[in-house]
Amino acid sequence: MIFLLWLCWGFSLASGQQDSELLARYLEETLLADSNFRDHVARRVPRQSKFLQRLETRPQMSEFTVKSTIISRYAFTTVTCTMVNRGSEAKEGTFEMQIPAAAFISNFTMIIGDRIYHGEVTAKEKKTNRGDKERGKKHPSHMGGGENGAEIFKASGTIPGKTHAIFTLHYEELLQRRLGKYQYMVSIRPQQLVGRLRVEVNILENSGIISLEVPPLQNSKQRGNKKVIDDISPPPSTVIGQTKTLAKVTFSPSIVQQNQIARNGVLGDFIVRYDVNRELSVGDVQILNGYFVHYFAPQDLPPLPKNVVFVLDTSASMVGTKLRQTKDALFTILQDLRPEDHFNIIGFSNRIKVWQQDQLVPVTPNNIRDAKKYIHNMSPTGGTNINEALQTSAKLLNNYIAQNDIDARSVSLIIFLTDGRPTVGETQSSKILSNTKEAIREKFCLFTIGIGNDVDYKLLERMSLENCGMMRRVQEDEDAAEQLKGFYDEIGTPLLSDIRVDYPKDSVERVTQNLFPNYFNGSEIVIAGKLIEHNSGKLHVEVTASNANKYILLKTDVAIDLPSKNDIGVSPGMEDGKEAENYVERAWSYLTLKELLTSWLKSDDSEEREHLMDQAKSLALTYNFITPFTSLKMKELQSKQLKEEDHASPSTEGIGERLQSVQGHKAPPGVPKLPDKQRIEISKTSADGDPHFVIDFPSSKLAVCFNIDGQPGDILRLVSDHNDSGVTVNGQLIGAPPPPNGHKKQRTYFSTITILSNKPERAYIEITPSKVILDDGERLVLPCNQSAVVGSSGLEVSIFANSNVTVAIQGTISFVILIHQYKNPAPYQRAHLGFYISNSKGLSPHSHGLLGQFLYHEVKLLQDSLGGSLQLVSQNSTQEPNPRSATILKVKGRLVPVVWKQRKIYNGEQEVDCWFAKNNADKLIDGDYKDYVAAHPFDAGTSFEKTNRL
Repeated sequence: MIFLLWLCWGFSLASGQQDSELLARYLEETLLADSNFRDHVARRVPRQSKFLQRLETRPQMSEFTVKSTIISRYAFTTVTCTMVNRGSEAKEGTFEMQIPAAAFISNFTMIIGDRIYHGEVTAKEKKTNRGDKERGKKHPSHMGGGENGAEIFKASGTIPGKTHAIFTLHYEELLQRRLGKYQYMVSIRPQQLVGRLRVEVNILENSGIISLEVPPLQNSKQRGNKKVIDDISPPPSTVIGQTKTLAKVTFSPSIVQQNQIARNGVLGDFIVRYDVNRELSVGDVQILNGYFVHYFAPQDLPPLPKNVVFVLDTSASMVGTKLRQTKDALFTILQDLRPEDHFNIIGFSNRIKVWQQDQLVPVTPNNIRDAKKYIHNMSPTGGTNINEALQTSAKLLNNYIAQNDIDARSVSLIIFLTDGRPTVGETQSSKILSNTKEAIREKFCLFTIGIGNDVDYKLLERMSLENCGMMRRVQEDEDAAEQLKGFYDEIGTPLLSDIRVDYPKDSVERVTQNLFPNYFNGSEIVIAGKLIEHNSGKLHVEVTASNANKYILLKTDVAIDLPSKNDIGVSPGMEDGKEAENYVERAWSYLTLKELLTSWLKSDDSEEREHLMDQAKSLALTYNFITPFTSLKMKELQSKQLKEEDHASPSTEGIGERLQSVQGHKAPPGVPKLPDKQRIEISKTSADGDPHFVIDFPSSKLAVCFNIDGQPGDILRLVSDHNDSGVTVNGQLIGAPPPPNGHKKQRTYFSTITILSNKPERAYIEITPSKVILDDGERLVLPCNQSAVVGSSGLEVSIFANSNVTVAIQGTISFVILIHQYKNPAPYQRAHLGFYISNSKGLSPHSHGLLGQFLYHEVKLLQDSLGGSLQLVSQNSTQEPNPRSATILKVKGRLVPVVWKQRKIYNGEQEVDCWFAKNNADKLIDGDYKDYVAAHPFDAGTSFEKTNRL
């Protein structure tokens, strides 16, 4: 009986004292006769009253709102929290917020009653070495504090009775692209149910938003939970609106919905993931108010082969879940290795165990099977010898690179995993760092992973930063297998190596890192700088890189005066203060500050560290960023009656210390001098237009021309020298209706030019008006609207944006393909190509095709006199002959009637006088034009070559 009554009592409190009067009468009239029960209730009612009174007087959060504006990957976030003190006595109100570890706080304000306290970023006083050591002991893991590597911002203020306080926090961050997505995350942990809770995320991407997703709320404990992974629906109350370049996401759960998610007010992380439209080109360059930021993230590139050594901690502390999840992740990773990759595995504790001594093995089914057996049999024991493990792995990889001469054709890396600190062998961090740097010698990159709370994250981060890698934390309660696999996916597909981004040294200054050892699929390279003369009109950009056995040069000119494109003032809903209006400058300051902090962390020179610290401090003060060298001091803007510390005590220790993974270096200034590919001499021998063919005979000082009236879809063999030089050129026709009053029923143009080469190695190039595809065993796609140069052994492809493509083979053969585009095409106009032979020295005398068959032949021009005899005429073809006389062309022993014409070539820029052969070049060409129709674009048939040799 008593048990049921307690259930009712509890229920009445939980349900808001529903039917409280009825319950009170029932208790009084029926049950209070039991003295034991009466005493029991009497003892508890006062306690409950005191508890309710405390709930009433403690400041409560009435509103929690987050508004974010993301402009070209740069995010401005404003968090506003309103707390109400309903009691009559003054109480302390505490505002606590998790912010992304890579973010910088830029402003903080408190309004308490009629008093306003504004945060002012000031320089920290220099501390002695002793003080620094004490601070290091007091805050050993600021850079990894909080869930998901987040930092904790905390501020408190005394709120008078019957008064409310408003806390407003601003922070900024540059979103990093991982696995093909940008991820914006905001922590929603008000620690209580809130009457008004709202998150609003506005995104502006001028490149175009191609994907947008809002997963369920997450926290570290939910990671690895299959139910959470399977649930892909947005959190309740989420509303998503999207146009081509704008997106708006809102999350505003009611109290009931909040209670369903988490009764304690810890809802989790609200996440927005998206990506932008991009193509393989020089990238997206944003220019505004004298600053620029350059985003480079190419796609459609073949993966580079990689040489990877996995170094795994097998010390006693890895026992249980850590080692089991590590093994599970490695099993999956081994399956993802590509056939062209090479790998090895090292386990370390107090001893170092190498799976395959002195070598990296190729990826084969047998090797993968044996590697899995080796990993399965790993058992945790002993201490942690980090130094020797790194020395062994570096020596192994260095020897492999030296013996196989593969550094120019692949990417080499070490993936190092540990859950602890060095306890065996060399244990001094500075010595381990210097030993590792000396062993690697900038020949490959080191990627580190720390699991749990006992890791020296500062050591792991510095090791990776000093050796062009990056570090990843795995929290104690996270699914290590999922985190490890995700980290490997980020670096498992290298696409480019030795990337260098250049701008004219007389046009830019204070450019951030522009030399990068590797580019991984799904990531992004970001460079920013300041324009010296931002009214000069254009900024020239060049990107050079290597891909397998090819080198790539991408170049373009970007218009500087683009207010309509880059000014957010023209976008509704994007107005978010002066900082957002200067988002490009803010992105530059963010990247520059991260770079200075990274250099400061890596440096061992005291004078250099002092100089870097002064630079970082000055920049942080200019842009109001909280960093390890600056702090936040609260200043009352109105009355001076109360002391600052009585009402404002924000805690910002550790905020801004987390470094972004920067893998770049400074390249020497200036753009490398490269040959000007667009100024190339082109012969008249060509096929362009409808298509109109022109053959130049320089020694005869005349040109011959003809038309081919093919059918749409026909593939015409233009040059065929497969058996000798190994070169074949085919052109595919596309149809178009004739213009008004045209004499033809239809016209045909070249829509695709395919160039095949099998010497020294097999390759083909497919060219259309919009793109170039180069395949020499690995497929590479380049757009025609950006200038680029790609070269490999004996082959070079140069694109001059929206103008032409030059293909050079073995240094003695070159073709130029003109691109004919129309801004506003008429119904009878089609984008098409023109084909010109620039250098034919490398083609053999046996070459054939509609153009190739004339390269090593000469012609004679004869005129039929009135008496019927043929006479050789002057070789000067610039003068129109007597129209009453028949003109005959003698070629290969055949007599071909011709007439004099003029043809426009080189995009109509020049005219050529030529002798025209009618009827699809009847008698001029060997056989019939249908004999030159190939079966497919890659057909290298040799039938006419054999005939020609006979």
